[in-house]
Amino acid sequence: MGRMRRGHDQRGQAMVELALVLPLLIMLLVGIISLGVGVFYQQQLTNAAREAARYASIHSATAQCPTVSKLAPVAPPESYSPCDTPVSSWPFMTAAGRRLVFGLPATAVQIAACWSGYREDTTNAYDAPPPGDYLISSTTVTINSTFHQCTIDGADPTSDPQDIACTSGLAATTVDEASDVSEGGAEGRIVANTVTAYACYQWSPPLAGFLLIPQTVTLRAVITEPIERQQ
Repeated sequence: MGRMRRGHDQRGQAMVELALVLPLLIMLLVGIISLGVGVFYQQQLTNAAREAARYASIHSATAQCPTVSKLAPVAPPESYSPCDTPVSSWPFMTAAGRRLVFGLPATAVQIAACWSGYREDTTNAYDAPPPGDYLISSTTVTINSTFHQCTIDGADPTSDPQDIACTSGLAATTVDEASDVSEGGAEGRIVANTVTAYACYQWSPPLAGFLLIPQTVTLRAVITEPIERQQ
């Protein structure tokens, strides 16, 4: 009888220990899986931002469907043909960013962009080269200019992406008005215009409430590319 009682006691003790430890093991396992999924989604989002920035960098001058902010289009070939309202949608750029997304719904990835560049300090002229001395028509000209960073949703995407909402139709304040002059442009000037693409995704981690983490996590990615004139 004593041996049988001890056997029952040991089995009961094992069940109690399992009941105490199993939830912790499940939380650890699900946490590792969630972390891995989050890292994978972040990588996919970075790829989307990179593809969007690359598309915008080579289509900002001569393009079908605008990729240049809120500027009114002018006659081709130095500009583009309008297809949609630029501030609410860049259809081709967004499609380019979403096309390589894998493992998450591509339509849920939101993409926006803005254009930055140097402006001359005295005249405030756009598309100025970086500050320095330049040889123009056999004459050395000193350029005093300042780089102006564009904004998306009122925030600098390169330093404060967490302040940008994750919704469609984000308004962009663009500093570069042309986006069509690059290295080796008129009179050998070097104009350092850039485009910054922002991509985001609202992710709901598995068993978020059970793991004591937010029900929704906003993933963000920002990529900046130099403007390349499309011939």
